[in-house]
Amino acid sequence: MTVSLNPSPRPSPRRRGRNNERRSQIVNRETRAWDTQDVDLLMTVFHPDMVWPWPRTPRSHDPLDWVIEWGRYDYKRWKRDWQELFDTHHLARNQREIKKIEISKEGDGAFAVVDIDTLWIDRNDGKNHWKGRTCKVYSKIGDEWKMIMQTGVLDYS
Repeated sequence: MTVSLNPSPRPSPRRRGRNNERRSQIVNRETRAWDTQDVDLLMTVFHPDMVWPWPRTPRSHDPLDWVIEWGRYDYKRWKRDWQELFDTHHLARNQREIKKIEISKEGDGAFAVVDIDTLWIDRNDGKNHWKGRTCKVYSKIGDEWKMIMQTGVLDYS
């Protein structure tokens, strides 16, 4: 899927609506992958150099308390591990609200601020709850946007 997120100077209100829709496509593609537990679709979101730091808790705003559990993106490893989550958990809830999308003036970098409330439940009724705000960072490769980094979920309430 090709996603166009090119900014344009002073677009008309009608054009702004279309631009916002196009800008949200990459975030919505990721959401669709979680909703459908489609690991192949999820893999299309990630940049080959993606890294994914996670705070130890949703209140760990200081990056000194963050960890990287999976290392740099590796297609086989990440696909296997996300498939394991999908195979062992039921997605009870996946609510996402895009708060902001910002694109560089060069049109080759972007970030999206997304509030999420995602609840996974395993076979023993164990809960894995992702609730709070994320910042998803994208890089444009050719005509396609790829997520190159995302902060783990942080609670700003």
